[in-house]
Formats: sequence, C-alpha cells, structure tokens
Amino acid sequence: MSLALIAALSLNGCSHIEVESDQESNNVKLSSIADPDNWPHVVSKVKKNEKIESKITKILNKMTIEQKVAQMIQPEIRAFDIEDMRKYGFGSYLNGGGAFPNNDKYASMQDWAHLAEEMYQASIDDNLDGIDIPTMWGTDAVHGHNNVIGATIYPHNIGLGAMHNPDLIEKIGEATAKIVQVTGIDWVFAPTVAVVRDDRWGRTYEGYSEDPKIVKQYASAMVDGLQGKADSNFMADGTVIATAKHFLGDGGTYLGIDQGNNLSSEEDLIRIHAQGYISAIESGVQTIMASFNSWHGEKMHGNSSLLTDVLKDRMGFDGLVVGDWDGHGQVDGCNNASCAQAINAGVDIIMVPNEWKEMYENTVAQVKSGVIPTARIDDAVRRILRVKMRAGLFDSESPIKRAYAGEQTLLGAKQHRALARQAVRESLVLLKNNQQVLPINPTQHILVAGSGADDIGKQSGGWTISWQGTGNQNSDFPGASSIFDGIKQKVDAAGGHVELNQAGEFEQKPDVAVVVFGENPYAEGVGDIKGIEYQRDNKRDLQLLNRLKAQGIPVVSVFLSGRPLWVNAEINASDAFVAAWLPGSEGIGVADVLLSKRNGEVNYDFKGKLSYSWPKSDAQVLLNIGDENYEPLFAYGYGLTYQDNINLANNLNEIAEVKFEKDLDAPVTLFDSQPQQDLGLYLGDQASWAVPVATSIVTTQGSNNLHLKTTDKNVQEDARQLSWAGNSVATSYLAWSEPRDMSEYLQNNTALKVNIRVDQLPTNSFKINMQSNGKKAGLELNNLLQNLSKHKWNTISVALKCFEQAGIQFTDLRSPFGFITSGKAKVSFAEISWQPRSADNADINCR
Repeated sequence: MSLALIAALSLNGCSHIEVESDQESNNVKLSSIADPDNWPHVVSKVKKNEKIESKITKILNKMTIEQKVAQMIQPEIRAFDIEDMRKYGFGSYLNGGGAFPNNDKYASMQDWAHLAEEMYQASIDDNLDGIDIPTMWGTDAVHGHNNVIGATIYPHNIGLGAMHNPDLIEKIGEATAKIVQVTGIDWVFAPTVAVVRDDRWGRTYEGYSEDPKIVKQYASAMVDGLQGKADSNFMADGTVIATAKHFLGDGGTYLGIDQGNNLSSEEDLIRIHAQGYISAIESGVQTIMASFNSWHGEKMHGNSSLLTDVLKDRMGFDGLVVGDWDGHGQVDGCNNASCAQAINAGVDIIMVPNEWKEMYENTVAQVKSGVIPTARIDDAVRRILRVKMRAGLFDSESPIKRAYAGEQTLLGAKQHRALARQAVRESLVLLKNNQQVLPINPTQHILVAGSGADDIGKQSGGWTISWQGTGNQNSDFPGASSIFDGIKQKVDAAGGHVELNQAGEFEQKPDVAVVVFGENPYAEGVGDIKGIEYQRDNKRDLQLLNRLKAQGIPVVSVFLSGRPLWVNAEINASDAFVAAWLPGSEGIGVADVLLSKRNGEVNYDFKGKLSYSWPKSDAQVLLNIGDENYEPLFAYGYGLTYQDNINLANNLNEIAEVKFEKDLDAPVTLFDSQPQQDLGLYLGDQASWAVPVATSIVTTQGSNNLHLKTTDKNVQEDARQLSWAGNSVATSYLAWSEPRDMSEYLQNNTALKVNIRVDQLPTNSFKINMQSNGKKAGLELNNLLQNLSKHKWNTISVALKCFEQAGIQFTDLRSPFGFITSGKAKVSFAEISWQPRSADNADINCR
C-alpha cells in the first residue's frame, strides 16, 4: 500500500482497524519478566580470548568514571564536533539516515574517510580526556552503503528473503562491508532480523520473512558476510562489526504499530521472534540493538530480564548491547538526557544523538551517587572494549590507512552492481502470467508506464540516501538504472521500440504495456498503515491499468512494495503481475527477467518465491504460515516460473470487507518535524522549481536565492528556517507527486494553520500559497507578519475558502502549503496542519 493511502486514511480521520481481538484490547496485564530457564543456551563460534580479557582489565583499572561513561555515549555527527571528541573521547558515534560529512549530501568517499580519520585521531588524543581508546563509527547500511551517493543499493530484506539464497545474502554482506570500510566506518546497524507478523508495520520490508526458520538462516548468512566467518576471516580486512536488531519482538507489535507493544506469550517470543538472534549469536555477531517496542507493556530498553538475564546470561551473548535512537528516553521515568534504568537493564551504549552532553553528565552523577552500580558500568565498558579489540581497532592503522580506505573504484563497482542485479533477478516473484504474456520479446513495441517506471528512488524505498528515501532524483544515483532504463537498453539492442509515458499515453499502439507502480518510499513509523488495501479511495493506478486493458493492450504489472498488499483489483486488471518488492539501484535486473532473447527464448527465469503470505482479503492483516485458518490468495512459497502454464481467472473479489469511518473533523497534519501525508518538501526558483529537500541543509539549484536549514522549536531539528537572498522569486512548498481531491474540507470550515517564527521581515510581497493543477494562488501575509512578535514562535491561520476564491481547485490539489517572495526574508516554520471547524476564527478568513 502506498503512502497515498496513508494520507487518505489519515486525512479522513480513520482509526486503526480492529479486526482481531487480543489482550491489549481487553486491557489484560501480562508479565513483562521473562524466565531465563525457558530460553535456549547459545554457543558462539567466537570464543573469549584470555589475552584480550587481561588487556581489558588493565585498561579498566586505569580508567576514571568519566572516561568509562564516555565510552557508553554515542552522539550523532550533526550534534558534536572534533573538539568534543577530543574532550570527551566518545566510545562511538553515528550518522543517522540523511546525515553526511559537512552536511553535504554529495560528500565524496574521501570526505567520509576524512571525517572518520579526524574522529579517530581526536579519540586517541589523550591531552584532554587522558585516555587513548579508539572510537568507532556506526551507520545504517541496511541495503548496501545506502547513505552514500553512487553506492550500489541492494534489494531490501523482503526481496532478499524471496530469493531463498543465503549464499547470495552472504556475498551481499561481504560487498557491503567492503564499501563501508572504504568510507572509514567500522560498524553497521544491520541485519534486521525481525519476524514480521502484521504487514501494516512500516518496517515490514526490513524483515526477510514471516517465517522464523528463514529469518534464522538468513541472519547468520548476513552476519557472516559482514563480519567474516568466525573460523576463517573473522574481522579481517574488508569486514565490519555487524548488529542484529531490534531485540526483541519489533515485528510482532499490536496492530503493527511501530515502537508499539508486543503481546506474544514468552513461548512465542522465543519460537518466533528470537530465532534470528540465536543464529546471529552462534555466528559471532558482536552487537545487538535494543528495540523501541515494548513487551507486555514494558519498553525493551528497560527490560533487564530480557536484556541481561536472557540475552547476556542465558544466551551467552558477550558482545555489546546498543540502544536505538533515544529509545532509552521512552522508558518509564526516563527522558532523552537521563536514564539510569536503561543502563541498569543492560544497555551498554546509549544512542543519544543530540542530548549527549546532558546524558554524559547525568550518568556520571548517577554512577557516583550509586544509582548505577560501578560493576554495571565496568561490565558495559568491558563489552565495548572487547568488541573493539576483536575488531582490531586497537591494533589496526587509522581509518585512511586501512585496507580499501578511500578506494573510489569500489563505489558502484561493476562486481557489486552485478551482484545486486543478480539479487534483483532472483527476488522477483511471478504471481500471474495469463496466456504466458511473459517473457516479452524485445523486438516488439513496448510502452513503459506508471509512477515507478523511471524512478530509482521509488524502486529503492526508504533508507536510501535520506532516512525516508524521499527527496531524491535519478541524478542522485550515478551508474544506477531505473526499470525503464533496463528495458530500453535491451529493447534498443534487439531493434525493438520503447515508449516511456507515466500516464500510459502513447503515439503508436504498443504490443504490450509494462506498468510499474506501487508504494512511495517511507521508513519506520511513517510507513505504518491502517489497512492493507492498496490506494483505497484513490485508485489511480487501477484506472491506468483498466484504461490500457480497455484498448486491447496486454498489461504486465510490476508492483513495487515493502509488503504484500490487497491488490485483487489490480491483479484482475493485469495479464501478468510481478511482485518486485524494493529492488534498489539495479532496475535492469527486472528487465533481465521480463524480456526474452530476440528469438523468444527465456533469458532469465523467475526464481523468487514468496517469503510472506499474500492476502486475498483486505481483512487479512494478520496472515502467516502456520495460522490455524490459513487462506491466503498466494501461499507462502508461491511463485510461478516460465515453465508454468497457469491462467488465473480475472474474478478475484474486489469488494473491501473492512469499513472505515470518515472523520472530517480530525486535524490533518502536513508537517511535524518532517513532511507528513506522503508530501515532499521542495525549494524552487527560476533555475528549477522543484529542488527536493532530503538533507538538513539545501539551497536552490545553482543559486543562493533560497537557503533551507533545520532548526529547533520543541526538539532537535523539528523546524525549518528559510532564508531568501532577494535576488529573484523563490519558494518553499509541500507537494504531492500526484494531485489529490481535498474538496471535502472546503465544506468543513477548515483553516490552514502554521507555526511560524519571523527572524527577518520580508522586504517585498510575502505570500502563503497553494497550487492545483494549472493554477497557483497566494495570499499576502506582510500585514500579518508585521504584527507578530519577532524571533518568537507564533501561530497564523488562513481559511481554505480564501484559496478557493483565489482560484485553487481543491478537487485537483497538488500543493497544500508554500511560502513565496522575491524579497529578502528569514522565516522559520514548524507544525503545519489543516484544522476543521476553525475558519471563522482564522487570521485571514475572507468574510
């Protein structure tokens, strides 16, 4: 399901679907204390080394409390600098999704390696902190080195799961580790070993399968690839420290809500959700990340029975436990700057991106006062030093002198792209192939249509350059190929003809149409959905399929998604239907399989088999192999090949079973720390009116007409500051990729509400604007801004009917908010929303 559906559901104020009953709905209190005796003993292939342990003891005996606590603090690169590292000597640090050296999205490999070198040298400089322990850098390389421009992007885990090829997964881990090493980074927060039970979860695509047996097998394969095998090349050149995440039960939360509550029995927690950790520990994984979710109401970051009694003591994990992004702050009695409970529960490294200084000072005080026992601190630091020594950080050269450091030739290397292309081919699952319309002969005339046809960012999904995977253009993927690129390359070589038209229009009637469509990129909770019907209330892709089919054109659907969705109508409208998941940067791998050789022979056959069950009803939000009443449309393990001659009747049920109640009185949030409702944030001027904002600092293309940077209102980076230079007209706006019908809100007396801070009054006309297809309209704000308190946050509101009177067509709305001026100005915005029943009291209401 696309984010468009999330928008539609949220806009209509729909509540979560309550199609299943369980303890949470009945408010039954379950114990959150695990019994270690129920859990398995696990034996790691990486054994303790007494020489290492002796070295650690000597170091610990020399360390002060302050030095020990500093090893446990992990800040984010945008929130500290080299001097902070020199002063405090942090044990580790990270870059979050969308964070880059020098805040430069286009930072070179050398820029990454240079930052790693600077941090390393600062960490071993003992002039200020009195100690020379090397730091380590962690990053979310979850499908390749996905933060780095030009790196090969592999299919997300849901696609790798469909390959059923653990050997290839291991090779992908090896290739990823090598390119991470090129940038000087030591540690990756991968693999995710969640066993997903509810596909409404926004992180479904990060899980290999709903089947714990498969997750168990693939977890060890990826760990072996990243770290090297325990009995051969463990932590050798070209490897990195791996992380199994998120411990425990993140894929089984109530209603699939990210960071929610897992209500599984302890037996199911072991049988289903712990299996990936068992194999990862056996393979010698060195770090495990605590999960945001709760188990029976207690946050995992504070659950000592699971983190310590089970994981460390019973399962024998002797590596380190790292927290997730401010996850400790969600523990009862804690906040982002203070959480003795998480440390006492067993979290060894606190991931505290922004409030690291306060956390450091509070933790030192808590140790000195006895709130945190010294023995717990010593255990945490011992684990941290053990991992660093096993990884060779004490013995190796500095980052820029290590093997592969700065090797630009490995960026998007041919061998890595070939590996990713193979993974794409093997991950595709053929669900329908009536009249054996596939494979397509490349000598024919082929139409390629759909919103995903020529969009590498969309086919790559979340965690791609930016955290959400949004704000990227094809030019941000040098050397990559869209699905259209791949088809065109093969058709041109065969002498056929190909047309690209997203809307499905054509100059010459095609022999076949390939329509690429599906979910827009998302990550984590932003991707949570309330129902599994694809494009509910906005069936624009179905309309495209039906329009082509009505013209007698065979239709091949290529569905991009991070989960199985209810697409019965779209399958009925297709002659062939391919689940392509989120294939990454090598779209040509899709063309390899869809197109035959010139003589009609199969080029590559379909190998992919479902590792997630596919629903036949929109009510099947909980659908997993082994269920008592298991009735999927396509069962776990299903997948056709070109040897199968099976025709699927075009009469799948298209009537939704789940009913939603619309609530037009519910507020519609457009921006809250980041764009909501599937909106993108853009800058624009005459050079380019659509410069996507994917990083914390962005400027209009080729000019300094408009500069955007993140700023703070309530929490770190929850607002944006806009600075106009006054050279020419420039704008910042929120927009959908396709128009929406928002006309219902005109009848509901709705107003646009914006939190705004005026840092410099505009020197010229300053307007708040909207855009519908073919029409832009703005309303003057200067008089209103003149009366606001300067350098303070204020709230302004404008009745939607004012924009309608100015000519905006709400049946065809493209942009629901923007600022535009040709003068100098400096203005910040934070929360932006539509507030029903409030237009009468709006600052601008057009009475």
